[in-house]
Amino acid sequence: MNAPQIMAIISLLRRIRCIAPGLSAAVVIAIASLFLAEHYGASAMLFALLLGMALNFLSEEGRTVEGVQWTSIALLRIGIALLGLRITFNEIANLGLNVTLMVLLCVVATIIVGVLLSRLIYARVATNQVGVLTGGAVAICGASAALAISAILPKHANSDRDTTFAVIGVTALSTIAMVIYPLLTHAMGFTNIEAGIFLGATIHDVAQVIGAGYSVSPEAGDTATIVKLLRVAMLLPVILLLSIIFRRQHQAHGASEKKPPLLPLFAVIFGLLVALNSLVVLPAELLRLANEASRFFLVVAIAAIGMKTQLKELVQLGWRPVILIVAETLFLASIVIIAIKFWL
Repeated sequence: MNAPQIMAIISLLRRIRCIAPGLSAAVVIAIASLFLAEHYGASAMLFALLLGMALNFLSEEGRTVEGVQWTSIALLRIGIALLGLRITFNEIANLGLNVTLMVLLCVVATIIVGVLLSRLIYARVATNQVGVLTGGAVAICGASAALAISAILPKHANSDRDTTFAVIGVTALSTIAMVIYPLLTHAMGFTNIEAGIFLGATIHDVAQVIGAGYSVSPEAGDTATIVKLLRVAMLLPVILLLSIIFRRQHQAHGASEKKPPLLPLFAVIFGLLVALNSLVVLPAELLRLANEASRFFLVVAIAAIGMKTQLKELVQLGWRPVILIVAETLFLASIVIIAIKFWL
């Protein structure tokens, strides 16, 4: 072993030593959150956020600062990339062209409405990012989409605060929808297939979609899950499109900093894993482990983001973002109902 290799190993060990305290703290919070979620039936991500915010001081000073920062970025991207193993091209094709087009149009329309509403509510153009973040979270897959989109948006002083609010907002609304939407499908006279399409196309988080779908019927649950996974698959093209848009804005403003990449590495891996899962029959145990790992990494990352967020910052947000995210949720539900009644 030559000198450069020895120096590289020493540098790596030093880096691990710096990261370990903050990473360990986030892991402990994540384990506690998963335990609470299992016993109380609530979202593990929500518990992780709240517990992380209670330990905000760990991100401000001491040995944990660097590890918390690293965890909130690196583990977040790993967890998002592994989501690709949930999806196959066959599952998307089996939905049929009309349902696929409906989901595509709903995702695009909800994000556009989010941007337009954010301009209206905040009365200034500079809040486009808030609309993109909340609109993408509502349109695609809740907290996971909020985390993924926040990872490619240009960073500013309130980036972590906005991401935290988006995660809390979509998680709370998703839980409410899990209870109310099955009753709504019954009141609307939907068949099991139509109920599954509605629940899969409107509820934000995967777990709540599954809970709501199978509370209606096994057929509705299966349909809701596949429709939801189609929305998750939209994460890659949305991230690519947003990356192109913000790169152009970066160039137009003549910024001197390094341009953001056209497509982040985690998004590339996400797409490759979708293709791999579609073309190769992977062992069921491997897929299960990958899904569990993805969930755990995302919970650890959101714990770190929680530690970087102060409660007083969220209070200062006021009523505007609440109205924004509720309006986006109601818009999505409305256009899906219209599509089911008059198109599908």
